[in-house]
Amino acid sequence: MNRSATPQDPLTQMAHRFLSAIRHCQHLGMQVHQADGEGMTLMLPWSDLLVGDPHTGAVHGGVLATLMDTACGMATLCALPRFEVCPTLDLRIDYLRPAKPGVALYGHACCYRITPEVIFTRGFAYQDNAQETLCQVVGTFMRLGGQARGGLNFASAEQGGEA
Repeated sequence: MNRSATPQDPLTQMAHRFLSAIRHCQHLGMQVHQADGEGMTLMLPWSDLLVGDPHTGAVHGGVLATLMDTACGMATLCALPRFEVCPTLDLRIDYLRPAKPGVALYGHACCYRITPEVIFTRGFAYQDNAQETLCQVVGTFMRLGGQARGGLNFASAEQGGEA
């Protein structure tokens, strides 16, 4: 994978600010694990609140969808020269195996094609071993540009305006 993100890295700082503006990610405890020109990796610490089936301890599919939608959306931060608001157009997830109870979840995503209107991403979720994929995902994100207003005026703050 990529090098670990450091708090001093401007990309990592921007990713932390972006993630802190998403209320449900705050509630879940999602964190930036790595961020660089090759992509974004987020970490979701284990919690019993993530369980969708109490009999097996399996993680709810919506939790993995949230992790991967966020990772793919934030991968746009790694690929674009400046912040742009890029909402999800489409997200396809293939669930491959259940997550192990009690173990943190990781979601890695990267951008593989950028057009003036759409960004194409792909990624995967894993736990202890990135070779043991829980799910794989492809997503498309619409480019609204840097002038579009996002939650908490994030775009304006990233471009030197007021937050």
